[in-house]
Amino acid sequence: MSALVCGKRSSSSSSIFEELLHAPLPSSKRPRRSASAVAAASAVAAAAAGGGAPSPAAALRLSPGRPSDRCGGNLAHLRALFPEMDQQFLERALEASGNDLDSTIKSLNNLHLESAETNLSSAFIESGSGISPNIQLVTEADGVNNGGAEAVAENPPAVENLPTDGSGWVELFVSEMMNASNMDDARARASRTLEVLERSIITRAGAEALESFHKENLLLKEHAEAMLRENTVLKRAVAIQHERQKEYDQMNQELQHLKQLVSQYQEQVKTLEINNYALSMHLRQAQQSGSIPGRFHPDVF
Repeated sequence: MSALVCGKRSSSSSSIFEELLHAPLPSSKRPRRSASAVAAASAVAAAAAGGGAPSPAAALRLSPGRPSDRCGGNLAHLRALFPEMDQQFLERALEASGNDLDSTIKSLNNLHLESAETNLSSAFIESGSGISPNIQLVTEADGVNNGGAEAVAENPPAVENLPTDGSGWVELFVSEMMNASNMDDARARASRTLEVLERSIITRAGAEALESFHKENLLLKEHAEAMLRENTVLKRAVAIQHERQKEYDQMNQELQHLKQLVSQYQEQVKTLEINNYALSMHLRQAQQSGSIPGRFHPDVF
């Protein structure tokens, strides 16, 4: 595999000094060339112009020997520095950097540092349960240059398998960073993952707010129904109390009327008693004054 990867660069190995010293790089690939590679190329060119011998490191990187031997040495050096990474990943990273050992080491170190920062940030996320290791947010990029970012942009995330807790997102971030081929691919993957995380948080927050609103609406509806029932009971109680009050008022009016009648009857009884007494007195006086023994009035008898 290493011979195949390095064989692609064999046609351009003879012109590497001209590419490093004279040919300007495109704007999209300039950030990938490290300062150490340019310095090494300048040192080799200066040594060649002065008649001296280049340094061993520069000779290892820029010697016009066989490409397979040079690539094999670079891969062996990368495997010694990064034993935990896959050999195919190292080969693609080396090919992406133009077989520049310093640039490849710098890119891999930056990727390793970003992965470490992601692992540190996962300590602040509370986890509920893990996720399946086969969950992938973005498909692996086919290219190792700018094509990595384009591949990430062209492949939409699998929203149906998104993690549901903090530990799942941490595993997803780590997996995406490990599958990244270079720094641009890692940045694109991280950006895409953060966008999906933001959309997931917004969606989940909206769903929770909707569910909370629905529950609150149900509680308010139940409370309103209970208040309506209580209002109906109160209305019936008020109506009954009103009827009783009307009956009481009517009975009170009748009682007052009866009291007035009783007082009138009592006055009439007193008047009649007085009249009866007067008549009895007149009758007694008449009987005493008009009684003549032995003689009767001729008109009467």
